[in-house]
Amino acid sequence: MVHVKKHLNLLGMKVEDKVTGFKGVVASISFDLYGCVQAIVNPGADKDGKLMDQCWFDVSRLALASDEPVMERPDFEYGPQAEGKKGAAEKPKFMKA
Repeated sequence: MVHVKKHLNLLGMKVEDKVTGFKGVVASISFDLYGCVQAIVNPGADKDGKLMDQCWFDVSRLALASDEPVMERPDFEYGPQAEGKKGAAEKPKFMKA
């Protein structure tokens, strides 16, 4: 479980893909049946406020570009989110800059 937690700790972190240079914030982590661990990287919005396309990357390709997550992460071990009683309809609090 140590490695699972390590991967989950990427949530909310600013990252850069080592191969393409694609930058953004890790919005989700995926563990699939075939052993892949991937992260979806959200680059945010362009100068006109239009949301840009997100991309999936193997976590081994990602380099951290920040030391702290952009917002508080959900607690997946204890409490309502861990029990499946609280989801996306109730957004977590944003961290102060």
